[in-house]
Amino acid sequence: MDRESFQYALENTKTHVEPEGLIETFGSTVFDFVLVSELMDEVNRIRLRRGTLQAERPRIVAPHHYAKIMLEGFGEKAREFADWLQEFGGDLQFLRYGFQFRQSELREEVVSGDLGRVVERMVDEARSDESKRRAVIESVDDGWEVSLLKLAFDTARRSAGGNVDEWKRRGLI
Repeated sequence: MDRESFQYALENTKTHVEPEGLIETFGSTVFDFVLVSELMDEVNRIRLRRGTLQAERPRIVAPHHYAKIMLEGFGEKAREFADWLQEFGGDLQFLRYGFQFRQSELREEVVSGDLGRVVERMVDEARSDESKRRAVIESVDDGWEVSLLKLAFDTARRSAGGNVDEWKRRGLI
């Protein structure tokens, strides 16, 4: 994927439901996701990708460690995106905490229907889930891993302030 493809995937990612809560400061955090994307070559055919995303506990690292984003279970496009982020993602300050993301238990299915209605069904399903640890993301099919990483990074960004406050309260920084 090239820079324009990453940008296109980012611009066309819509997070309909974020997982409740933040990334734990002193433990790992796990949440489920449903990623919805329309197949490019078939009308009214929608791919659902379901899986688990895990964020390891944040760590404070020196600047020379920024490039070492661990992407376990992701493919080559995700690695290329992480490399691109290091070069062009200067405003993504959460990377300074050294989060590691793992994607696992990925299941795919293709369903028929209108994209908007399928997304709506997935949102309703996520909101009725008692765990409140499920996300629903709409994406372009080719850039789905970029969209999933965007969700992870957005969650990390939302968590960063609370993590720093917790480290300060405990006298760690």
